[in-house]
Amino acid sequence: MKQYLQLLKEIKENGIWKDERTGTWVRWLFWMQAKYDLEDWFPLVTTKKTFLRWIVVELIWLIRWDTNIKYLVDRDVHIWDEWPFQNYLDNNLLSEKYPKYSTVWFEEKEIFINKIKILPENDQFVIEWWDLWPVYWHQWRNFNSQWIDQIKNAINEINNNPTNRRIIVSAWNPAQMDKMLLPPCHAFFQFNVDTTNNKLNLQLYQRSADMFLWVPFNIASYSTLLLLIAKITWLKPWVFTHTLWDAHIYNNHVEQVDLQLSREPRELPELQILKDIKTLEDLEQLEWEDFKLVWYNPYERIVAPVAV
Repeated sequence: MKQYLQLLKEIKENGIWKDERTGTWVRWLFWMQAKYDLEDWFPLVTTKKTFLRWIVVELIWLIRWDTNIKYLVDRDVHIWDEWPFQNYLDNNLLSEKYPKYSTVWFEEKEIFINKIKILPENDQFVIEWWDLWPVYWHQWRNFNSQWIDQIKNAINEINNNPTNRRIIVSAWNPAQMDKMLLPPCHAFFQFNVDTTNNKLNLQLYQRSADMFLWVPFNIASYSTLLLLIAKITWLKPWVFTHTLWDAHIYNNHVEQVDLQLSREPRELPELQILKDIKTLEDLEQLEWEDFKLVWYNPYERIVAPVAV
């Protein structure tokens, strides 16, 4: 993962300081790119422990285009807790009572998480306050709420028109942007088929990239997506290209970045798909237990706050 670490180092040394939406200053650079070869290894960061179970469960949730976080909470995955919780506080005039990241904020969030675990999916509270609305994975499978299934269409093109240069899945939809709880950071991705060698490539365009906290998740998530789509289209996974427009390190992540850059990367792992999958419907039914991560020997985790 030297490519990722080099990007971190470059931003830290040459980045420009600016204020931004969350009120936390960042150091940033624009238009950065890294390529990860998936033929022999899986690009999971080793300089800090990265929870692949969370990443895989989230990806399956994305493919299912389930926009309610109950699916994740029921599986003890808490990547998205902060956004619907903060939305609840803001819309119920509770933000001053529970200041963001205060002790009472975390305590109240824990109450919410426990509440959603015991409530059924059709409970009005779950539907109203734990849904992210038509965020980007909704756009993947039901673009503009018009039943345009971009993932299904992409798979069809890979199978039947592999030289097509338009195999694109777009999450960026201005028509529904104001309805999304969080506009898409990874805006669109594109497949490319090497028909000579029967290999599949994937490029992600990410408009906004939290380099320390979320980019390792993004790398692993889209690499897993490449593995899955390659498997059901009978191709070999090859290169994941990650294009970052606004790549930034938050001011309250600088110490964590320094610690991570002080660590020497270790040997990369392998991700095995244990279940026989052949269709998009098979992907929707996957669970974490259908995967096996081998040879992963990371350093201990590094904790950092999320900018909501």
